[in-house]
Amino acid sequence: MLGLLIADKDVDARKQMADIFIEAGYNVTVTNSAVTALYGILKKSAQVVILGSEFDELTAVDLIPLLKKCNRNLTIILVSDEVSLPLIRKVRREGIFFHALKQDKDEIREAVQCAFENINQLQANHKW
Repeated sequence: MLGLLIADKDVDARKQMADIFIEAGYNVTVTNSAVTALYGILKKSAQVVILGSEFDELTAVDLIPLLKKCNRNLTIILVSDEVSLPLIRKVRREGIFFHALKQDKDEIREAVQCAFENINQLQANHKW
């Protein structure tokens, strides 16, 4: 089963998103720790990450390149309150899949669904 990791310092946001995706049938892990997020990626227990804009002492901009080095095929959905164009450009260059506003739960839900559909399609195309 494909895994979804929700990494955010905001306890309420993590819980709300986890409830949505657990109810939808996803295998969900939540954390507020960069170390735990990296561990989940290295163990390949998560293929899609919903990443808050900051947690621990790191920002998403700092963490995204590390996550991508651990798994270059990782699908990252950045969820933040801000829509600064320079920030969006920078994280897109780092290889995020999608940027969503934290308050738009429908958009986040659709981005996750699209991410898993994309992964499933890629896996189907690579079966011999």
